[in-house]
Amino acid sequence: MIVYNKHGKINQQWDIIYADEWKGDPKKGEMNEDFGLKVETDFYVVSQLSSHRYLDVAWRNSNDLVIKVESQRRSQLWYFDQKTLTIKNRERNASWDIKSSGRSSDMQIYSTNSGWW
Repeated sequence: MIVYNKHGKINQQWDIIYADEWKGDPKKGEMNEDFGLKVETDFYVVSQLSSHRYLDVAWRNSNDLVIKVESQRRSQLWYFDQKTLTIKNRERNASWDIKSSGRSSDMQIYSTNSGWW
């Protein structure tokens, strides 16, 4: 464990996996234990509020995320992409993204990139 002097918090932690014990990345339908999601398996994100609305993409020409009533549209379907380690929209194949490079509380879908905020 390495502690960064400027803020006194842990910066990185590492797992050691011996080469003869490495089973490889999970395949389609298998659980990614680190993220708690099944690879390439469709799911909905449903509000716990009494309305039980679904996470959806706002409009065809928008990337904003909103909550709407269940409609069985592909824009309400999501999946975990093992290659990019992101959650993607089934209709647009774009990943969850925090607007303004992570400096906002608004979410959208966007072309997958390697930025982690």
